[in-house]
Amino acid sequence: MAEAQIILSHSRQSGIVAIASGEQYPWAHTALAESGFKRGDDGVWHLPADGSGATVVDLVTYAKRHRTSVHTSSRRFIGDAARDLARLLPGQWHATVEIYSHPAWQEDLVPWIWDSGELGRAIQSERIPYAALLTDATQGTTLLFIERPGRQLDYLVGAFSPEGLEGGYGDPHAPRSIVLPPFPGRAAQALTDRYLPSYEQAVHARQTAAIAAVLGDIRSEHATWQAMIASGRYSDATPLSAAALGAATELFLDHAWRRFLTVVDHAPTLIDRCRPANSPWPDDAAALSRLADAVIDAEGLVDEIVHGGAVPAQERRARAWPAIETWLTDGEAFLRQARVSAPHRRPALPVAAPARPLTAAQPAHRSH
Repeated sequence: MAEAQIILSHSRQSGIVAIASGEQYPWAHTALAESGFKRGDDGVWHLPADGSGATVVDLVTYAKRHRTSVHTSSRRFIGDAARDLARLLPGQWHATVEIYSHPAWQEDLVPWIWDSGELGRAIQSERIPYAALLTDATQGTTLLFIERPGRQLDYLVGAFSPEGLEGGYGDPHAPRSIVLPPFPGRAAQALTDRYLPSYEQAVHARQTAAIAAVLGDIRSEHATWQAMIASGRYSDATPLSAAALGAATELFLDHAWRRFLTVVDHAPTLIDRCRPANSPWPDDAAALSRLADAVIDAEGLVDEIVHGGAVPAQERRARAWPAIETWLTDGEAFLRQARVSAPHRRPALPVAAPARPLTAAQPAHRSH
């Protein structure tokens, strides 16, 4: 494959569009500019409305001059396909085009794609010069939508890591990307009925696991701190002075607070889903109430720190510890409730969406 390529496709709104790709993609940019194409804010090049077929012919000439190959796509412009899909999904979805002209830009996706299926493998092993993002800001969901490599019609869709939770390809909690057909209605139905419920359950499980890990870490450090206080010595048997004992206590409380912020971030949504009366442990309701109150107290402290000016460290430690201690005491009740609860389902599509093809009346073209 040439070091610079131009991929042409057809957009319903813009007509002929072009995307530059390759390690020497600036060569392609030069050829496009000299032949009369205009670059949009999204990085996609457009043939002006008053352009003619001769401009495309000129592009081939300029491309050869700048050592750039020109390819046509067998699909229509991915931005059109993504927008048609977004309009049919329940909620408020927005589609944007992403350009990965240099292969290194595509590699930047790897740590953020939260997938255990074909999409994650494709991002790491196939050249993907462009994609679309499907974003639902209300739910905090961002999906990556690409043309399925090696196929003429299908698409792949998968998720980025949820905010505040790291985890890329291979994360055991990650959902599996799915193949979407080239029909917006059927694709929207597959996303709504299959992928989004799976994704939301995966987020739920990942948030629960994150809280379990945090509580385990704090509990372990708390046990070490208690043993140190009881013995008056470090773990290597060196005696603790009063000053060292105070410093060790402050260090423990500071570490515990930083870790506890994960609980503050994710617990409210999970607690809201818990239904102890419908679980094998109905008596957990009282513990969940105490845990919710503790999170509210911690949220108030965070708000003061962020918006109300500096909170003295000693005051922060004194106010944070009761909330942390409540979670150390009752956290197991929360974890067992969260593990048997489920996310609230998104609304289903109101009617069966029409199976309109994603292919355009005027065929567009795909690069390899």
